[in-house]
Amino acid sequence: MKLWGGRFQKETEKAVEEFTASVRFDRRLHRCDILGSIAHCHMLARQGIIASEECQAIVRGLREIADEIAEGKFQWRIELEDVHMNIEARLKEKIGEVAGKLHTARSRNDQVALDMRLFARDAILAAIERLVTFQRTLLQMAEVNRDVTLPGYTHLQRAQPVLLAHHLLAYFEMFQRDVERFTAAYLRCDVLPLGSGALAGTTFPIDRNAVATELGFAQISRNSMDAVSDRDFVVEYIAAASITMMHLSRLAEEIVLWSSSEFGFVELDDAYSTGSSMMPQKKNPDIAELTRGKTGRVYGHLQAILTTLKGLPLTYNRDLQEDKEGFFDTVDTLDACLDICNRMLTTTRIRPRAMRAAAGEGLILATDVADYLVRRGLPFRQAHEVVGRLVAHCLTAGKDFTQLDLDEYRGFSSLFDEEIFEITVDTSVAARKGSGGTSPQAVRDALAASAGLIQRTLDWLAQRPEDANQVLPE
Repeated sequence: MKLWGGRFQKETEKAVEEFTASVRFDRRLHRCDILGSIAHCHMLARQGIIASEECQAIVRGLREIADEIAEGKFQWRIELEDVHMNIEARLKEKIGEVAGKLHTARSRNDQVALDMRLFARDAILAAIERLVTFQRTLLQMAEVNRDVTLPGYTHLQRAQPVLLAHHLLAYFEMFQRDVERFTAAYLRCDVLPLGSGALAGTTFPIDRNAVATELGFAQISRNSMDAVSDRDFVVEYIAAASITMMHLSRLAEEIVLWSSSEFGFVELDDAYSTGSSMMPQKKNPDIAELTRGKTGRVYGHLQAILTTLKGLPLTYNRDLQEDKEGFFDTVDTLDACLDICNRMLTTTRIRPRAMRAAAGEGLILATDVADYLVRRGLPFRQAHEVVGRLVAHCLTAGKDFTQLDLDEYRGFSSLFDEEIFEITVDTSVAARKGSGGTSPQAVRDALAASAGLIQRTLDWLAQRPEDANQVLPE
């Protein structure tokens, strides 16, 4: 018998059960479902809605079910549709009809909304923790390689020399914005929907604030209709994950380039590379490539949830069952990519000589030469033209700036003197002293500021309340 079957005269067709069942994937919410049910049961007993001994029996039964699931002994039944009804049916088998009192003042609509928010909160915190770990890796690499210089690129063309630490800290900043996005998403997710009923609230004298406190929620929802149909927090998680994946993909692309023979800036560890079944010499950056590929997968989930939600009238519609698989896969994909990319990065060997050689080749100091003329009174646009003609001369003559003599320089402007030969890769880097620049001092300041941002995030994480039922098995 279905737990909702009283109104129906026919059994559900097996094809319908298969089509509508979500237990194959929403069973993942079992721990959240049991935590929410225990908190709800405690509140019902405190409010005198159920007896204390009934509460004790229900909670004991729920904890035993949690043990059964953790031990792999729980039998999931597709005819019971979802995680909620499977657990409730098993609870009835264990403690009898009193199990039916657990659903007093509650609907599956606000129950699943609670489960999803509990799951999303944990997922958000896990994402932030992994991002901080990644930031620490970037910071450590930047510290260790603080004196390494490489070319900075625009349009994938060598542009100006920069410190490797400065380059790595650019990714630190990207991930810092990701941390801030997930933190903001957490605050909007941290709202208790339970107590909203199916859509209009409940006639029972419940204490929603007590449930919120037990489950560690900062506030309760203000509108019951919105609470049961809101999945903005799912959208926000996937959106934040999409941006993080985009940042990971950009880093992955650079790893692919830098590890190639054409660049040779880094060497990936054997343990985090793969080979070719045909070409013995190959060492492939598959982790970076798969991260790049999985980014599109997460983007697809974002488009899917937005499309699902865009036409739904208030309040709950069965379409909302489609919020889970893409969400769960996004969580798994993001966590896996952050973890494996961090491991890959920590074992990657930097090749400072190759980076430095590339930074010293060609005409990468052209902007510094133009700035040199500007400091001698020439308007920048004119200086730009002069150096452009000088570059054309070098290309024709097969030279770079280090191979020119003073007469050649003065053939393009009388403002050139012996000081032009003082411009080097090192002076170019050191000259960019402004806040946010690539000079050694600016980078030292940035490293210190970045460490402070990590600590701020750790302090915020430490302040998150833990719900009162964390003793359930994982």
